[in-house]
Amino acid sequence: MPQPTSRDTPLFTVTADTLVVVDFAPRTPGRRRAKGPYRRLFALPGARAFTAGNLIARLPMGMFGVSAVIMIAGTRGSYALAGAVTATGLAATAVVAPWTARLVDRYGQARTALPATVFAVLGSLALLLCVRHDAPDWALFACYAATATTPNTGGMSRARWAHLLKGSPGALHTANSFEQAADELCFMLGPVLAAFLCTAFFPEAGTLAGAVLLLTGVLLFTAQRSTEPPVVRRSTARAPLRAPGMRPLLLVCLATGAVFGSMEVVTLAFADERGHRAASGAVLALQAAGSCAAGLLYGATRPAGSARARLPWCLAAMTALMTLPLLAAGLTGSLPVLAAALLVAGMATAPTMVTTMTLVQRYTPEGRLNEGMTLAVTGLLAGIACGSAAGGWTVEHVSATAGYGVPVAAAAAALLAAVCALVPFGPSNRSTDSRAPH
Repeated sequence: MPQPTSRDTPLFTVTADTLVVVDFAPRTPGRRRAKGPYRRLFALPGARAFTAGNLIARLPMGMFGVSAVIMIAGTRGSYALAGAVTATGLAATAVVAPWTARLVDRYGQARTALPATVFAVLGSLALLLCVRHDAPDWALFACYAATATTPNTGGMSRARWAHLLKGSPGALHTANSFEQAADELCFMLGPVLAAFLCTAFFPEAGTLAGAVLLLTGVLLFTAQRSTEPPVVRRSTARAPLRAPGMRPLLLVCLATGAVFGSMEVVTLAFADERGHRAASGAVLALQAAGSCAAGLLYGATRPAGSARARLPWCLAAMTALMTLPLLAAGLTGSLPVLAAALLVAGMATAPTMVTTMTLVQRYTPEGRLNEGMTLAVTGLLAGIACGSAAGGWTVEHVSATAGYGVPVAAAAAALLAAVCALVPFGPSNRSTDSRAPH
């Protein structure tokens, strides 16, 4: 029987009463296993480079607060002073951050973020020197307030993804999920690293390392100019705060932040009541780990319906799961059982935040994206402060167990805000966004 003369020609032969066809053709790339959503995401030119720099810059966000408290309390012997200084920095950030973000939108990430970071790093170094050389208390407040110019590195990274993935809502969903998981990872590892540096070396080590990491990360991030969103110098769009749908979203962010702030304070108090203060950080890290894992899984899926329709369901799930720590603390009083409950409860956090930030991107007018996302972060920070105060008051006047009712109430308030205020608004304030659900 004649043989084929080319590898691309199939071979036909007969064995008994069966016709056998053998294909010697080389396998084509189309037959390979399809790439996963995250591999496709980081296959984009420049994506890995700006993400690496941004992660280095974002890690100190979870370090500075803990480092300042340990540094000030350890040298001055006053947690009240340490808490007041960090609260002042938080308040200053809430005021300054939206203005910094507006400058980023107007003049570009590289031209604005780098000088703002240098100023913030100088504030951190000045705080370190003031603590080291026993400066007056007012100097600590002034130095820590100067760090409020720290740019919203997470928001800038999300803005780059929104620019690169314009018209691809499914890929943008994956990118937002990755960014939320990165936030959880940094806020999980940051406090642990800060506590280790401050206790293993010297009290100022955490602040010093955070300043170096922040400046290095922002330098690497802003050097990636090919992925930087274009500048809109004279945007005629209205301010994000005035855009339809943004104020209800900020209410959701405020209430969601209260969930985070109250959960942290109450868990610290609960662990302290049972004589396990040293384990409180690990218990809280489990909540962040659950959120990180859920965020990555959420990004690998393609949820049905629009983000606006999904948000109430995400908040309902978060409200339901936040009852688990309350039940674990009230029924068992066991710290290991509480840790397991927090791990499960944390799984509702990332999907909620991913969906919220997706809506922030859609409702923010064209050319004001960094400002819009920074407003959302400001809402979260304000909520964290309110939640911390409410959780602390409940712990002090009732009990630590009862304090776990505060996150449940805050999650329910976020759900109510989403259902009553957000649903009536349309899908987008940005003419260039895709209207397709994802």
